[in-house]
Amino acid sequence: MIPDLGKHADTVLSAYGASIVLLVLLVLFSVLRGRRVRAEMKKMEKRVTGNG
Repeated sequence: MIPDLGKHADTVLSAYGASIVLLVLLVLFSVLRGRRVRAEMKKMEKRVTGNG
């Protein structure tokens, strides 16, 4: 099922690998930032409402 890439195999596979790594990092940073922002929002909400 894998196509024969011939002499371009290294270039194509490294491009796929780099793309996958970048996508994983993008998702990871997005999730971590979302958690950080959510925690900060909860802190602000507690400060504004006086709960906690």
